[in-house]
This record gives sequence, C-alpha cells and structure tokens, in this order.
Amino acid sequence: MRQLLGCDFSSSPTKRKAIVMAWGAWQHQRVVLDHLQRCESLDQFKHALSNSAPWVGGFDLPFGLPRELVLHLGWPTDWLACMQHYASLSRTQIRDQFAAFCDARPAGGKFAHRATDGPAGSSPSMKWVNPPVAFMLHAGVPLLLEAGVHFPGLHSGDATRVALEAYPGMWAKRVLGARSYKSDTPAKQTADRLIARKDLLHAMVWGHEQLPVRLKMTTAQQDALIADATGDSMDAVLCMLQAAWADQQHQAGHPLYGLPSDMDPLEGWIVGA
Repeated sequence: MRQLLGCDFSSSPTKRKAIVMAWGAWQHQRVVLDHLQRCESLDQFKHALSNSAPWVGGFDLPFGLPRELVLHLGWPTDWLACMQHYASLSRTQIRDQFAAFCDARPAGGKFAHRATDGPAGSSPSMKWVNPPVAFMLHAGVPLLLEAGVHFPGLHSGDATRVALEAYPGMWAKRVLGARSYKSDTPAKQTADRLIARKDLLHAMVWGHEQLPVRLKMTTAQQDALIADATGDSMDAVLCMLQAAWADQQHQAGHPLYGLPSDMDPLEGWIVGA
C-alpha cells in the first residue's frame, strides 16, 4: 500500500524546532494518521527520505523560484539546472543577490512572485526572512533530488516516491479565515490559538465544505496535535491531507497529481491551489 506523507519543514532543524513528518494511508475514503516522525537534523530528514516504500508526499517548502527573478539574475531557466545552481550558492550569497533585487524595486513591489502565490496565498519563494522560505528551498530541494524522488511537472524520478509542494496555511485559512492557530513564541501561544487549533482539527476529522479530504486519528493523536502550540504537528498533517488529495487526482487519471497542465515548469505549483 502506498503511504501518504506530510512534512512541516525547517531549513535549520533542532531538537526544539524539528522537521515534523506525518505518515498515514487511505482507509475507506478517509486518511488515517499512523504516526508523527521528528527529524532534529537535515541528516535525519535525509535518512527518512530513504524510506523505499511507495509514498506520495506534500512538503511545506517551495520547489521553485519566480521566473522573473531567475531571468533578472541570468540563472538557468531549466528547473533542474536552476536548482543545481541555487544549491551551489551560500545562504549569504542568496541573501545578498535577493536583497539587491528588492532594493532596486519600488515600495510595495519588492519581491517577485510565482504564479501560484496568488491562489495559494503563499509567501514569495525568494523571501529570506519571516519566513525564510528561500533557505527552506535551498536546504530541502537538493535533499529531495539526492533521494531520487519524482517531482511531477518538474523533474522525473522514482515514480513510487512522489514529492509535491504543499502549503498548510491554504487549507487552514479555508476553515479559520484570518484566525491564527499557532506561534513559535511562548508568550503568543494563547487560549484563542488553542481554540483555533481545536476548531481546525474538528473540521479535518468531521468534515468541512472547503476541505476535500477527511482525517481519521486516535484521541491521543488529536490531543497531541492540539497540545503542539507551534502548529508544526498540525501543519504536517495538513500537508499529508493535501498529498492525499493529490493522490486521489492521480488515481482518477490526472498525470500531474492535480497540478495545472499549463503550470510554469520552472516555478512549480502548490498542490490544490
């Protein structure tokens, strides 16, 4: 049976701020959460990716850069070549080149965006702070490439291990609107955010008109997700559900796992956006 995977990624994982991976599988039209796996280093994440069992995974990190930015910098416009060039740079070089690009642009339009950012409501993938998604791309995509996984619409690999770009905030907003459900800052881990996590989990388990996939889990697992005030565990499960939706699309005959057939093969696309 093919496993389903959701990954809340960190470019600099630690014991306090680990990469969280949610593993599950289909069972009678619902997704059953099997377990959460914490990776406290990129080496542990790399080892987790070596799992040879078939899986479809949703990863909360960008898989591409805006075409406008790539063209401006004169980088390769082939996705693999672009990612290989990007991986060869240091984080300091990335920050300096991206900052120079932004500094030359007018206020309100500093960052270049991918086409998927609008419908997904996601941060630009060139952003290096709050959140540092540019560094997440820099850390994560090379490890996925090294693992030999398949990137639908971007790069062919092992078709039994499929990596898709996910964004948990997209589905969380469908349920909660502008309400926040998480914070890494202890002082901001409020009762309101706790209630929001409970409401979000209720929608995931019992169904919601804006969520196409339902979740099945134990009471202990529900308690653990609610108790994680950082939201990392919740986000990993949301990514797993987005991977499940993509798997549904593939089983229905969609070759790109629900990604648009006309998506930009340099920029990539957030599944379900």
